[in-house]
Amino acid sequence: MGELTGRTALVTGASRGIGRAIALRLAAEGALVAVHHGGNEEAAKETVARIEAEGGRAFAVRARFGEDGALDRLFEGLTTGLTAYGAEGLDILVNNAGILSGNPIAAVTPAEFERLWAVNVSTPFFVIQRALPLLNDGGRIVNTGSTASRFAVSTQIAYTVSKAALESMAPSLANELGRRGITVNTVAPGAVRTDMTAGHTAIPEVVAGLEAITALGRLGEPEDVAEVVGFLAGPRGRWVTGQTIDVSGGTWLGPIVPA
Repeated sequence: MGELTGRTALVTGASRGIGRAIALRLAAEGALVAVHHGGNEEAAKETVARIEAEGGRAFAVRARFGEDGALDRLFEGLTTGLTAYGAEGLDILVNNAGILSGNPIAAVTPAEFERLWAVNVSTPFFVIQRALPLLNDGGRIVNTGSTASRFAVSTQIAYTVSKAALESMAPSLANELGRRGITVNTVAPGAVRTDMTAGHTAIPEVVAGLEAITALGRLGEPEDVAEVVGFLAGPRGRWVTGQTIDVSGGTWLGPIVPA
């Protein structure tokens, strides 16, 4: 039996990339996982199928964040799925869904900024609010931030602002929910190889530049992040709350001086 046997989890943005790796990791430890997706049903079904092929349990939930009624659809699908499996309440919430921006400040439009804020900040905020009545005592909340909030990336300024806002939620929520034994943390990945970042990671010069400023000398893989989320979501993470955990392999810790 795994560390999470008998527990339930919702992972947003779980049809691919980091979210899929997190869903697979939690399911491998025994959790029943709600695999949220924004419309890519084929990818979500693949995630569920992989979990089930490895002996786990999962179901897909569709809701396109940023659209009217998205949270209603999310929680209707979540409660329906939990009921179908005879599960009561939610134990683990991972707010992983998010969108990128690749523009400097001069090129960011109000519409782009509003969408970034809606998906990356407002949605996880209100997902947590809606989830609280379902969240069991001793539960876990993990938000996916970014190292973009730690160092300057001028072409991602609007994205950086949104992730910094998301990161700021954890301490206050941790303080409020701690008496229920609920922990709240943020994981902050650096550059990770996913289909979302493929436009950059397919360019050798970009990869070489990122590796050159990373202490461990490589790009991240989705599983690198999922392992940390698995720790925070499990019993061994019970004494860690209100924190941002950098999961970047030591990206931009300072100049790397050759030995």
